[in-house]
Amino acid sequence: MGSVSDSVVRHAHCPVMVTRWKPVVFPAKIFLATDGSEEAALAAQSAADLAARTGSELHVVHVGKELTHGGYVGVEVGPLPAGSQELLDRQARKLLEVQLERMRDAAGASEAEAHLMSGRADEEIVVLAEQMGADLVVMGSRGLGGVRRALIGSVSDSVARHAHCPVMVVRKERSDE
Repeated sequence: MGSVSDSVVRHAHCPVMVTRWKPVVFPAKIFLATDGSEEAALAAQSAADLAARTGSELHVVHVGKELTHGGYVGVEVGPLPAGSQELLDRQARKLLEVQLERMRDAAGASEAEAHLMSGRADEEIVVLAEQMGADLVVMGSRGLGGVRRALIGSVSDSVARHAHCPVMVVRKERSDE
C-alpha cells in the first residue's frame, strides 16, 4: 500500500476497502478474520450483512497462538510444558465458537465454513485466503498508534499489503478524533 491508502485505512471513520488489481464481484467468497476483539465483532457484523445482502459465501477464520521456543540462536530452552498448546488450541476454538454464535444471533448469518488455524495471524490469513480463493477479506483494526504498531506490528496492515484480493478494514470510531 502507498502512504495515502495506508493513512486512509488508519484514520477513516468508516470501513475501508483496499483494492489493488482485482475488483470484488458479488456474489463473492467473503473471508472474515476474527480475533474476538470489539473491532473484530464490528467487522463480523459488516461481513455478515454484506454476505446476506449479496448472496455471498461467508468463511470465518481465527488464528490462535502457537507456542514456540523463540528465535534466539544459541539460547537453550527446556521443553514446553505438557498440554500448553492444547490449552491454547481449546481457547482459540472457544473464541471462534463464541464469534460464530454472536454472528448468528446478531445478523442471522450463517457461515459457509469456519477455519481454526494457529501461528502468525497475518501469514495464516493471507495463505488460507489465497488457498480458499477468497474474493474479499474482512477484518477489524484496533487502530494502534505508530510506536505500538511499529513494535508489535499490525495484522490488518500486513494482510492489506500481502493479500491476493481486496481487504476491507473495519475500525471502531473513536470519540477523541
